[in-house]
Amino acid sequence: MSGRRLLEIASNSVASALAAQAGGADRIELFDNLAQGGTTPSRGSVAVARDRLRIPLFVLIRPRPGDFHYDAQEAEIMLRDIESCRQLGCDGVVIGALTVDGDVDVALCRELVAAAGPLGITFHRAFDAARDLPAAMEQVIGLGCQRILSSGGAASAMDGRQTLRQLVTRAGDRIRIMAGAGLDAVNILAVANESGCTELHASAKAPRTSAMRHHNPALVGLENDWVQSDAAQVSALRRALDQMG
Repeated sequence: MSGRRLLEIASNSVASALAAQAGGADRIELFDNLAQGGTTPSRGSVAVARDRLRIPLFVLIRPRPGDFHYDAQEAEIMLRDIESCRQLGCDGVVIGALTVDGDVDVALCRELVAAAGPLGITFHRAFDAARDLPAAMEQVIGLGCQRILSSGGAASAMDGRQTLRQLVTRAGDRIRIMAGAGLDAVNILAVANESGCTELHASAKAPRTSAMRHHNPALVGLENDWVQSDAAQVSALRRALDQMG
């Protein structure tokens, strides 16, 4: 395959985004709440990220964990979050919504796309939860999105790489399929080669140890340590992708 593959890093904080940039990422997807699949980050986080990043910044628009079927109140939240992203000068947003039957919620997504205006649009892994991936892809193409983030409907992009290949072939030049889920420096090149995806998405996360000397172990769920993207891991992903193969 010729041409440089694009590496997007899923960043669960501004610190993660800056580490990703330092490691050689091409684009950031900023979000909060990594443990539950990601939700929209705070306006403050988006503002600081926009001020400090030199690479494109996309922001996840997801009002809560759980499924991707949203009510009117949640839709209003997403529309306001998109408006905020436009005001702050973001490069794009990451959206997605499904009907109760597992189809793309075209009506709601059309509103989200319209609200985004000139911003770039990625359709997130709500796609992988759809009941018919080829049909869902056609719906997303009809919405005018530029790319779909997908694992091929599998637990990881490695497991779903053959389905990703089929989607890439079917999509042609109408939309880009970005492989994501479970990618690391060991498997990312194989997924890129076997799926045909030219855009890859990984979190490159590593544990961070708290500097707190005091810790109350009884506070389950309020542990001091956390995870964030690591510049060295991002660099390893970049090197792996830049290999010939």
